[in-house]
Amino acid sequence: MKPDSAQPSPPSRREFLQRLAGGIVVFVILRDLVAAPEASPPGGPSGPARPGVPTDFNAFVRIGEDGRVTGFTGKIEMGQGVVTSLAQMLAEELEVPLDSVEMVMGDTERCPWDLGTFGSMTTRFFGPALRAAAAEAKGVLLELAGKELKVPAGRLIAQAGVVFDREDPTRRISYGTLAKGQRIERHLQVRPSLKDVAEFSTVGRSVLRRDGREKVTGKAHYAGDMRLPGMLYACLLRPPAHGAKLTRLDLAPARNMAGALVVQEPDLVAVLHELPDLAAKALSAVTAAYDLPAPTPDDRTIFDHLLRVAPEGKILAQGGDLKAGREKSARTFANTFLNDYVAHAPIETHAALAQIENGKATVWASTQNPFGARDEIARAIGFPVEKVRVITPFVGGGFGGKTLNTQAVEAAKLAKAVGRPVQVMWSREEEFFHDTFRPAAIVKISSGLDAAGKVIFWDYAVFYAGDRGAAQFYAIPDHRTVVHGSNWQGPPGSHPFATGPWRAPGTHANGFGRETQMDQMAAAAGADSVAFRLAHLDDPRMIRVLRAVAASFGWKPAPSPTRRGVGVACGIDAGTYVATMAEVSVEEATGAVRVHRVHCAQDMGLVINPEGAKMQIEGCITMGLGYALEEQIHFEGGKILDTNFGTYRIPRFSWLPAIETILVENSQTPPQGGGEPAISIMGAVIANAIHDATGVHLLQLPMTPERILAALALRRT
Repeated sequence: MKPDSAQPSPPSRREFLQRLAGGIVVFVILRDLVAAPEASPPGGPSGPARPGVPTDFNAFVRIGEDGRVTGFTGKIEMGQGVVTSLAQMLAEELEVPLDSVEMVMGDTERCPWDLGTFGSMTTRFFGPALRAAAAEAKGVLLELAGKELKVPAGRLIAQAGVVFDREDPTRRISYGTLAKGQRIERHLQVRPSLKDVAEFSTVGRSVLRRDGREKVTGKAHYAGDMRLPGMLYACLLRPPAHGAKLTRLDLAPARNMAGALVVQEPDLVAVLHELPDLAAKALSAVTAAYDLPAPTPDDRTIFDHLLRVAPEGKILAQGGDLKAGREKSARTFANTFLNDYVAHAPIETHAALAQIENGKATVWASTQNPFGARDEIARAIGFPVEKVRVITPFVGGGFGGKTLNTQAVEAAKLAKAVGRPVQVMWSREEEFFHDTFRPAAIVKISSGLDAAGKVIFWDYAVFYAGDRGAAQFYAIPDHRTVVHGSNWQGPPGSHPFATGPWRAPGTHANGFGRETQMDQMAAAAGADSVAFRLAHLDDPRMIRVLRAVAASFGWKPAPSPTRRGVGVACGIDAGTYVATMAEVSVEEATGAVRVHRVHCAQDMGLVINPEGAKMQIEGCITMGLGYALEEQIHFEGGKILDTNFGTYRIPRFSWLPAIETILVENSQTPPQGGGEPAISIMGAVIANAIHDATGVHLLQLPMTPERILAALALRRT
């Protein structure tokens, strides 16, 4: 069945407006509305302006003739719930019922250019712009209504999609009536007057996810569900290891199979067929030989290698006098914390369907970065960007892994080569091999306590995880934070395969090191873990969340280890403050860990959809159990040894603890990120709970049974 959104769409501004005839369109220039994003897009900064790509972000709002409202955003929905929360923000400011709002997301011809969906930035950076657009639209409608009703604008009120005279409510006119036959383009020059929190009726109210029913009933369409007449399924030849070079190739057996098409290009070999199983069968008939790269580090030697080739460090933060702090310390601590490589492992593998008709390419792609995908595709097939359209259906998990668009480029190149629509959907094995991994990372910390048990100095160095989450938020007089490698990629040759962002990139390593070190010092000082942290905090927001989670959890102060198996950790990410507590038990004969309950408190500023925010926290906690306890990539040089869930273990339902979420009220602070903060400290809180249960500190993630048994054995010696 041909997707509903497959019809041609115009590339130009004039044609776009013509298609929207019969509605009011509001354009908003965002230059003065939002702060610059806190991170560059994956792969580096966006660079200079490109032809056809606006240098300003733009929010678009359309009021249709029927009174329905459409919001356009280059952001995408991949399970985080923004298709609902953005609609709430738009409905609130425009004064329309929520069920009258539709969001069009991630369509490069219908939506404004966008950097991509990552870094928990959708609500923080696009949300204010959308609200401003809605406020401008409401102002336009009030002006039009005043002319129609012959009433001064100051006497008019907008409510539920209707404008009426406050002195004579019978004099009223609907948004739909005002929009009929109108098309007005507005450019916002100043920040609009937005509603106060006290006036909200839609924002701050828990509503059901509008994509929920489609997803639980199986009606939701993902890129792999798309079908077009004459479509071919493609299977691509893959090397056995990263860095392998093709030396011999025999495609004759595949070419001789009925209905099979073979495409051979310098960087791509594929077999295509109308049936996916026959495409796979034809590919299996291909014989190929490769030169394998020279041996490189494996998962047992990688950390020594990374330290040998580490780039020079850059000071992220410093204060006081480290030398003096060391000299005044009554007790010092030095630890090296390790993080293994981790896969994104989304349930939906990378997929794309490409069609080229009349000199235009349309690609339905599972991507977090539709405009980046459009540009990659245009370069690969030699098309101008205005002749490439990327449409993003629902995305079945991304976690940073779908910011690159290899599968979309493959589908487009093959569609161009064979002149028919082509779908590329990676197998699970391809997903594990070709996706990027969260980089292995190292954190080295030395710190000291004075005679009174206060942390007096803190010397922190992080390698390969980057600076996100590295900065110290505890009040320590003499401190320094040094970052070796500014992002998740590392210098050329450092990693044996491609690495990239993984949900809240960098924070897992940084949070694990910082919070485990703090717990070790608390134990040495004979202090309760919560009281020790409170004694080193001067930020009211962090103090509030820590106290909130302690109250919810029923924390009973005592120096660790108590043998109760309880732990605490704190963090700041994407503008959100988070504190988590966990209770675990450890079977010392096997090293198995059972997480019984997790409580998590977040101050994320104004909460748009409380139920949606809680779902995000629960998802972070669940996913965080994986990198904390089991997830790691085994490899030998460029050969990946984990290519399916038989050996790569993600959290099972049987793992899940009882979860309690606490949203700490702070509605006067603008909305902050909610999709990542809670995952950032899951490794740390589980490590600290394991220490409380066993008396051993784990210094490497994941904390597998084997590593726990080894730590217990050392404790006994």
